[in-house]
Amino acid sequence: MTATTIAAPPGAAGSVDQATLRRAIAASALGNATEWFDYGIYAYGVTYISAALFPGEVDDAVLFALATFAISFLVRPLGGLFWGPLGDRMGRKSVLALTILMMSGATLAVGLIPSYASIGFWAPTLLILLRMVQGFSTGGEYGGAATFMAEYAPDDRRGFYGSFLEFGTLAGFSFGALLMLGFSLLLGDDAMHQWGWRVPFLVAAPMGLIGMYLRARMEDTPIFREDGHASGQAETPRLAQLLARHWRPMLVVGGLVVALNVVNYTLLSYMPTYLQRRIGLTTDEALVVPIIGMVFMMVFLPFAGHLSDRVGRRAMWRVSLLSLLVGVVPLYMLMATGLVGAIVGFVLLGLCYVPQLATISATFPALFPTSVRFAGFAIAYNVSTSLFGGTAPAIGSGLISWTGNELMPAFLMMAACLVGLVALRYMPETAGKSLREDPFART
Repeated sequence: MTATTIAAPPGAAGSVDQATLRRAIAASALGNATEWFDYGIYAYGVTYISAALFPGEVDDAVLFALATFAISFLVRPLGGLFWGPLGDRMGRKSVLALTILMMSGATLAVGLIPSYASIGFWAPTLLILLRMVQGFSTGGEYGGAATFMAEYAPDDRRGFYGSFLEFGTLAGFSFGALLMLGFSLLLGDDAMHQWGWRVPFLVAAPMGLIGMYLRARMEDTPIFREDGHASGQAETPRLAQLLARHWRPMLVVGGLVVALNVVNYTLLSYMPTYLQRRIGLTTDEALVVPIIGMVFMMVFLPFAGHLSDRVGRRAMWRVSLLSLLVGVVPLYMLMATGLVGAIVGFVLLGLCYVPQLATISATFPALFPTSVRFAGFAIAYNVSTSLFGGTAPAIGSGLISWTGNELMPAFLMMAACLVGLVALRYMPETAGKSLREDPFART
């Protein structure tokens, strides 16, 4: 499958035909969907997973399961360190074909782990190991997919096309949630605890194979090939050189990701557990609320991406961070009023978050030059995510247990938004700018 490359004027990304662009979007988004499908079924099935694979009382088992969720994030920086430089040397598509296979294979294997009653502590041990494999592969997945998407998209529409990567995020997460909810309604609580929770994990296998097929058939991005990497002519800096030369964009990305992923994982991954155990909704109600919210978010994502091409990425991020900072506590209080309040509160929180989510893949890759784009993005993104994103559900739950205050996840999100506002102060505007430029060379 070949991409039709047209000579690009200075400052514009290499153009491709619309069919190739659509395939690039699909190949990128499907990998992200597979990653978040895993998060969705884990988050929405954590009650069943904890009961099947962990010992002890219910509260302790759920906390252990959330901690295991966080463990996968601890190895993400290692994945970024491994896959990022490899993607800058070998190419984006080769790495992405491997990462999606590893992700889907690890997710599939979770559904095959025998219960704690059958094999004892080997059950949580195997789960931890598989979550680490998943985290290692994810360390290269998101940075690579966003880079792949950004380098294929035209400069003046990078926000619009990049928003479909996050559409894949919510689609994968929603699909996982709907599967878990559907099986829960169909099978009932007893069957779900015995074996039903495993079935959604098995769906990861065909998703991974389809994603690998799409990615393997794509050519690498025009700008990557143009830069001389495909022929081995370009030199990829070592890690020490990367940190020395590009520490500013890495710090900016890291700070923005604190806000991005504390909100993300608190809102999406932890919310079903929070609504059920802290607000008192039924299991099915706690699953329905975020699904409704994510549908609204998916509808508005392309519009937010398109708007970012007109008003800039900085404006979109500023609106999102400030609206969350002001609104998160009142909206959490609204969610505590019952099912209707939970739906309205979640939808409004999600819409406040959309301007960030829609612009990730247009914003972050553009902060790095081509030679280090995959590595710089992947390392900065995953280090910050591992420290502040994946740990957010466990920290939120732990703070509630420690203080007795049900609003602690909201306060955590507010603190993260403050960090994001500081990082935003130092982020140059990249909307409409060529990926051939180094935006920090202008500052």
